[in-house]
Amino acid sequence: MFAKNQYQLLDFGDGLRLERFGKYILERPCPAAEGFQKAEEKLWKSAHARYVRHDDEGTWRSRGTIPLSWPINHASTTMELKLTDFGHVGVFPEHSGNWDWITQQLKANSGTLRVLNLFAYTGGATLACAAAGAEVVHVDSAQNSVLWARRNTEASGLRDATIRWITEDALKFVGREIKRGNKYHVVIIDPPSYGHGPKGEVWKIQEHLPELLEKCMELTREDPRFILLSSHTTGYLPNDLQQMLAEALGKRRGRLESGGLAIRAADGRQLPSGIAVRWIAGS
Repeated sequence: MFAKNQYQLLDFGDGLRLERFGKYILERPCPAAEGFQKAEEKLWKSAHARYVRHDDEGTWRSRGTIPLSWPINHASTTMELKLTDFGHVGVFPEHSGNWDWITQQLKANSGTLRVLNLFAYTGGATLACAAAGAEVVHVDSAQNSVLWARRNTEASGLRDATIRWITEDALKFVGREIKRGNKYHVVIIDPPSYGHGPKGEVWKIQEHLPELLEKCMELTREDPRFILLSSHTTGYLPNDLQQMLAEALGKRRGRLESGGLAIRAADGRQLPSGIAVRWIAGS
């Protein structure tokens, strides 16, 4: 998890969340915060910037000076943050627990493991894998996200890590890897609900995730170690994704578990923030 001086969810409610990223406090819309009440109304006045959404677009309104980018640390890695037009800042804090779990699994396995990180965004999982000594193939359809991830790698002192950077549609890339005969020990998948590849390829999680999982099973057929599947798509329950992954795994032996991702606020409440399914090979 993040140290409190690096990231903290200060409060949430009324469809908003108030977070501190390093030195800066940000207010952003959050559908998962609907139905909750703010706990500390006075805290919200301390925000350095707030993101205001207008239909499908939005803008940041600053109440102070915020640099174009600034760093925060997770474990031994460093991530660059900045205010984007979509209201994101370059990190999804709810995944920090997954990054810790990935590190634990890699350290528990001998040898150098080969990891496929799909929909890899700015590389939080890639950093965790590389820092633990794994070889990583980082795949994302957005060139700007891949470049951002590369900057994070350099900031983390992992310039010499074995990372292959791919800007491509996930399904297309996995299919090509099968044809090339490449194999992996680990697959990490964090698919969006809907998206486009660099050449306009359409991704719809309900239609394409089962096919992607099946192909990933082929890539890990020889020596699988663990798989991490996460999602922020509304309408999915942990059991839904667990069953989907179980069907793809078939008769592979191992431990399969699922649960909700959440961020604990300063007052102890938990903000629901997606779901995750984890599988570890075993007898």
